[in-house]
Amino acid sequence: MINKTFTVKLPKDAEARPVAVIVQIASQYESNIHLIAQGKRINAKSIMGMMSLGLFDNEEMEIEADGNDEQKAADEIIKYISSLA
Repeated sequence: MINKTFTVKLPKDAEARPVAVIVQIASQYESNIHLIAQGKRINAKSIMGMMSLGLFDNEEMEIEADGNDEQKAADEIIKYISSLA
């Protein structure tokens, strides 16, 4: 299992699109992937769960990945979320 903390970088006009892309990226991997922020632990493959999480610029977030491709999954999601701004 991998746990990493990172900072969210969002453009000022960010809407729901980044959340949908995160779900698409997470769904490409076999690993169980969760994002943790604001006291919530959300399945990154669940669009409804991710919509309830909310993403805020400069927010610290944790990713938890567990499975055969956990490192690649975590790296790709962090790369995407960190490059949105």
